[in-house]
Amino acid sequence: MSDLVANTIVTQLELRGVPRVYQVPGESFLGLLDALRDSPIDLITARHEGGAGFMAVAEARLTGRAGVVAVTRGPGAANASIAIHTAYQDCTPLVVFVGLISTHVRDLESFQEFDLKAWFGSTAKAVFILDHPASAAERVARAFEIAESGRPGPVVVGLPEEVLVQRAPGVVPVPRTERPPLALTAASVSAAAGAIDAAERPVFVVGGDGWNAEAAALLRRVAEQAGIPVVSDFRAHDAFPHESPAWVGSLGFGRNAGAAEAYGSADLVCYLGTVRRDVLSDEYTLGGDESCTIVVSPDADLLGHEGQVSLQYVADPQDWLRALTSVRAATPARIDRLQRERAAYLEWSTPAAERTGEDEWRGSVFGEMQRQLPEDAIITVGAGNYVIGALRYLHHQHPRTFIGPRNGAMGMGVPAAVAASHVHPGRTVVALAGDGCFGMNGQELATLQATGGRAIIIVFDNAGFGTIHSHQERHFPGRPAGTSLTNPDYALLARAHGIEASAISDLADFGPALRRALAADGSTLLWVQLPPVPTGAALPTGGLEQPSGVRA
Repeated sequence: MSDLVANTIVTQLELRGVPRVYQVPGESFLGLLDALRDSPIDLITARHEGGAGFMAVAEARLTGRAGVVAVTRGPGAANASIAIHTAYQDCTPLVVFVGLISTHVRDLESFQEFDLKAWFGSTAKAVFILDHPASAAERVARAFEIAESGRPGPVVVGLPEEVLVQRAPGVVPVPRTERPPLALTAASVSAAAGAIDAAERPVFVVGGDGWNAEAAALLRRVAEQAGIPVVSDFRAHDAFPHESPAWVGSLGFGRNAGAAEAYGSADLVCYLGTVRRDVLSDEYTLGGDESCTIVVSPDADLLGHEGQVSLQYVADPQDWLRALTSVRAATPARIDRLQRERAAYLEWSTPAAERTGEDEWRGSVFGEMQRQLPEDAIITVGAGNYVIGALRYLHHQHPRTFIGPRNGAMGMGVPAAVAASHVHPGRTVVALAGDGCFGMNGQELATLQATGGRAIIIVFDNAGFGTIHSHQERHFPGRPAGTSLTNPDYALLARAHGIEASAISDLADFGPALRRALAADGSTLLWVQLPPVPTGAALPTGGLEQPSGVRA
């Protein structure tokens, strides 16, 4: 008994419990679309391959399982490359199906032909081309296993057009449901506990996508008991509850002084789910001088790590924390240090009336969001100076409540909100976007409406690419070039999609508008109109998204 290759692929997706495939249709994978038509898998049609890819990345960040996106050859694959790069640098599991030309016209410069492995060989964990129907099921199963194992990341699977409608063997391999055991022993974890006990100024650095409520609770117990500050990698700050007295802030662009002190002055650093990457270490100028470095990561190769490693555990942080049964109670010196760094974080992350300029609107808007949003609200962002307000003033108590690209990709906020609204349909989803960021994938408002999603979209409009303008003022004062924008009426644009909208030019109106949006049954767009950043203006001293290597 046999079936078409396309049906075999869909069977593999169903066996893995894949709930959704995000896609932009193309003639190169019509067979897969036809097979999905009769499947219980939900087919989410986006307006741009970059948006579809970001939706799949967001799904993976929210669920811990590989997101799935399907795009066409050539231009479609090029458009999706931003999501592949984001998944690779963010260590997020992703499976990308790319329709390809038929094999009989390969290497003839055929219409939309390109070299799949040459394009994505350096930004994907693996690249497969399903040339042989007999191996299709095994290759698809393997793609998911590679994407989700070790250091998670993207796997690209090429689908030659005619192979999809060829017959494949009827025997379908069942994918593994359990990962191989992680390398943990009582003796090895005891060594880490001893090193933590002996340290005077230890710090935990959390990161990666694998955090859940249990992992956060395990770390909180250890950190609070031992008086150890917890900081996070860039845009991984939702991994640990901010209400904990052990939380002192996130590292990377826009970091606060308390987090920098905790990390930079440590004599022991324990990385959980992440490594000493360039952004969290200010391009390797912060940290690295400690006498002991512990790294806990599923990636045995520690890709991206720079610096010493005293103890390495090829393990999931949750399993390692569960095995870390005993650390000594906090000493007075540790308590004093932690309280000082925690106080610095609280002062930095609390909006104050006396702050002016950019901090005034950030504190006003994000302070209002912090007061009104439910504790389990999901925040999605792209990239830009506006994100600093979310990083600084919004306090997360649960993992997987912040979805943003750690590689600085613009345009993720709206498509990520589409995915979040389907992964967690009963929760509040808020997409944040600057005017430059919204321009990248704002068309996915149509997908949000078409698929019955619900989100609040907040567009911060300062008539330009604010982050780049800020860098220009730092390096070439008074000489902006190519960073101003002429924008549409965003409220009118939202209404054209059937979405309620409010234009907000007075910040006093933001709170009532947000309250109405939270009470609405459908999606709402809030257009926050900000003054353009003037040429020659002094840069704000707090919260500016710094270039790497420049200290706040």
